[in-house]
Amino acid sequence: MLLNQLKEITGIQDSAFLHAALKAANGDLMEAVTFLTEEHAQEPAQDTAAAEPSAWEGSAVGKQLPQNITTALTPNNKDDLRAVDAFRPLESPKAQAAERDAAERPQEAHSAENKNRSKRKRCEVWGENPKHNDWRRVGDWPVGMKNIGNTCWFSAVIQSLFQLPEFRRLVLGYSLPQNVLESCRSRTGKRNIAFMQELQCLFALMLGTRRKFVDPSAALELLRDAFRSAEEQQQDVSEFTHKLLDWLEDAFQLAVNVKSPGDKSENPMVQLFYGTFLTEGVHEGNTFSKIETFGQYPLQVNGYRNLNECLEGAMVEGEMDEATASQSVKYGQERWFTKLPPVLTFELSRFEFNQSLGQPEKIHTKLEFPQTVYMDRYLYGSKELIQMKREEMKRLKEKMVILQQKLESYMKYGSGPARFPLPDMLQYVLEFIATKPAVAVSSAQGSQTTLLQSQAEPHVLDVLSQPNGILERKDARTEDGAFFLANSSPQQKPSALLQPSGSPAETSERPAPHVVSEEELNLVRTCLQRWRNEIEQDVQDLKESIARIDLSIEQMYCDPLLQQVPYRLHAVLVHEGQANAGHYWAFIYDQPRKSWLKYNDISVTESSWEELERDSFGGSKNASAYCLMYISDKVSRFIADEDDCSEAGQFQKEVEALPPELRHYIQEDNWRLEQEAEEWEEEQSCKIPQMEPSPASESQDLSSESGPDQSSVCEQSVRSLSSEHAMIAKEQTAKAIANTADAYEKNGVEAALCEAFHEEYSRLYLLAKETPTPQNDARLQHVLIYFLQNNAPQQVVERTLLEQFADKNLSYDERSISIMKVARAKLREIGPDDVDMEEYKRWHEDYSLFRKVSVYLLTGLELYQNRKYQESLTYLVYAYQSNTKLLMKGTNRGVNESLIALYRRKCLLKLNEVAASLFVSREEARVAEGINILNELIIPCMHLMNNFEISKEDLDAIEVMRNRWCSYLGREDMDAKLQMKLGELLPRLLDCSTEVIVLKEPPKIRPNSPYDLCSRFAAVMESIHGASTVTVK
Repeated sequence: MLLNQLKEITGIQDSAFLHAALKAANGDLMEAVTFLTEEHAQEPAQDTAAAEPSAWEGSAVGKQLPQNITTALTPNNKDDLRAVDAFRPLESPKAQAAERDAAERPQEAHSAENKNRSKRKRCEVWGENPKHNDWRRVGDWPVGMKNIGNTCWFSAVIQSLFQLPEFRRLVLGYSLPQNVLESCRSRTGKRNIAFMQELQCLFALMLGTRRKFVDPSAALELLRDAFRSAEEQQQDVSEFTHKLLDWLEDAFQLAVNVKSPGDKSENPMVQLFYGTFLTEGVHEGNTFSKIETFGQYPLQVNGYRNLNECLEGAMVEGEMDEATASQSVKYGQERWFTKLPPVLTFELSRFEFNQSLGQPEKIHTKLEFPQTVYMDRYLYGSKELIQMKREEMKRLKEKMVILQQKLESYMKYGSGPARFPLPDMLQYVLEFIATKPAVAVSSAQGSQTTLLQSQAEPHVLDVLSQPNGILERKDARTEDGAFFLANSSPQQKPSALLQPSGSPAETSERPAPHVVSEEELNLVRTCLQRWRNEIEQDVQDLKESIARIDLSIEQMYCDPLLQQVPYRLHAVLVHEGQANAGHYWAFIYDQPRKSWLKYNDISVTESSWEELERDSFGGSKNASAYCLMYISDKVSRFIADEDDCSEAGQFQKEVEALPPELRHYIQEDNWRLEQEAEEWEEEQSCKIPQMEPSPASESQDLSSESGPDQSSVCEQSVRSLSSEHAMIAKEQTAKAIANTADAYEKNGVEAALCEAFHEEYSRLYLLAKETPTPQNDARLQHVLIYFLQNNAPQQVVERTLLEQFADKNLSYDERSISIMKVARAKLREIGPDDVDMEEYKRWHEDYSLFRKVSVYLLTGLELYQNRKYQESLTYLVYAYQSNTKLLMKGTNRGVNESLIALYRRKCLLKLNEVAASLFVSREEARVAEGINILNELIIPCMHLMNNFEISKEDLDAIEVMRNRWCSYLGREDMDAKLQMKLGELLPRLLDCSTEVIVLKEPPKIRPNSPYDLCSRFAAVMESIHGASTVTVK
């Protein structure tokens, strides 16, 4: 047993060598693993394995190391395996070299990095200052948790536990008598009590805070000693969960008033998370049995398709031993759960040690798991029934193997290297004998045809003419022919695919018998057809028998007697990345909402079972489940009953039931939030003149008028925007005035203004009703077309058009000046009751932003076509972000979102290729440039795209980019320094953190006239439609 485990852990298959290692280690599995990995790496481990014995001491499954061969057959060794998983990164020579490099680096570099990190503002994303309200909790929505540097593992575990009402109640209600506090002298005891107090504060905030997410820094601070540096090293979820449960168990043991300190039966943590199982087995003819305690139950993933197969493999080990087979003595063991905890946690072993590379690797194979698992088949009480079913299962599988072998003998017929379905071979012979020889073929063509057929299909005749279908030709042409036959259907003409090119007259004829009589033809045809029908019937019967056995195996445990102990899936902890770098998040079932929620650091979003399957099952991407948390049906019903009221109501009840000091702690934090909000508002109001240009202030800069007086910023900004839009349309307004010459001469200025006003309104109204085309967007021509298409209020439309005629830039002649003066007089008559100036301002701001989006889009597309991907991405990202704000108000407010998204995605993929190529060049300057592109552009853009409403195309693109970088992990052609840089990059690449580097807004570009913008729009759209298959939806 120990030899098998050593083989699995180390990859070394030499039994004598492994036996010597075990002997040298006095039977200690851990010592043997350390010895073997050190020997294989030929480099001293420098006591790395001894640096943290707590990784396996006091673990949840089996509290003692194996002392003899009997205990070696128990799951304690699986606990050792988990401990080895924790040490594996330390055993890698590359990891050791990286540690030495890190130790030799000057401390100043580290402090400088921290200093640079601290300069990033919490809300500073994409050059905008988000409103403080964006960081407020919305109603009763669960809160997220801040990632303070590779601490996603902490967030995933704590959120999963917090959403268990019983666990939450135990933590929040934890208290110790004063005499116990005073008598606690040990450092470990004091640390556990301090951690419990910090966890209480954290849980209290998660209940009652008004913030969108909480900061777990205080609790994490206490974990640094146990996990080296919680700030710089990403931790293993199962390792942390073990440590957490141990600490909580010890902390609650202080509060349990029992006579014997070693009796943990009354410990609420033990009652909630720990169960027992019985191990029964036979070893070398001797039977043994033992009851053990478990917390997280470890399961191997390799070689299994689903959770039930994993459990079956874990519960039954061993097979008939050759030495004892004659005595009919079983060699192996069975495990049976004797007591299941209310919270049942399965730890999926998705990491293995690659001995050749000297480092751990992640197992990406697919593993399915259900929303409800029935544990009856693994309980000791079901032992007799399950053993009967296992015997039946074994018999069915043996029968299945025989049937599949028989089916294969039909479907892979022959005795040579190339084998084919027997029914198809008979069909080919039928087609051959039924083919008539060619009648009129020239000698040259005939020879050419014969040559081609002899080269391309010698095997067809060989197979049919040789006894038993033996192929005697071994050259490459025979292999090509085998490929052809294997890929031909019975209805295909074998020679048709290998005819020479040329005119129809030059094509070769099909092979045919030289001479065959009608009597021979009928006899052979009759025999072949009968044999083929018989064989097809046999094949059909075999397939049906296999399907029936498969169904029996599938339904073997669907017995109602084995569905009495259901466990519902509560949480799934997911890991994305590779063995030594990645990101964790959790899917947790929300009982009140009857839906799955995704807890990803500060982000908590609504999810679905389909998304959970995609991210958790594995097999298709770098993300897969690492830990499954099931709860008993009793606990599930208790949660459902408790949550009949709203979650907010339940949380409010729990807040009111808190001790006074915790309620005060929540009130203080909420008071600080309000103070922060006031300070933020005050800071923003002081920054108005220096803020990033809004559409209003930008148009002020672009307008020909002088800057506004600071005392009337709002009024001046409205005037400036409307003046800007009037100036853009001045050529169109001038034409309207020119057409009023007759009215001006006959009826005066007011009549001319009225005529020009109505004619221009009619023209713009008709333009607004025209069907747009991909190459033409009428909204760019005039502000009123934009207003009319978006159903702006009539007062806004009329005032805007009147301002067109009041524009001072229309002072061309006496008639223009006169009309301008009358228009200005009429504007002064419009009072605040006639037009809502705030609404008027918003409409003009929207149009200004629309033009800005259009300019950014066009510039980004032009730069993309010129392969200037860095500059292009900046414009496209800003175009998309600003456009999203417009589309929230209506579909016609912005430009085509799918077009921006398409080219943003294309640009990002191109840029990622550039950055990756620079990184793998291994030249210091080029590597630095690649990292800079990744940090400054790619990562911020990916995080911005990766929101709740992300499209499948964007999600696939992000996955492609992440996979590209993950594929570099462990590459032998990359030195330790480059691997270390990669390790620093990956957590940010995989983790949607708040610390995103600011992307500077691109340079402003202003077209000279609407016609310039429209013609440019038409040219760019024509170009991209002509150069690619892009279609604007």
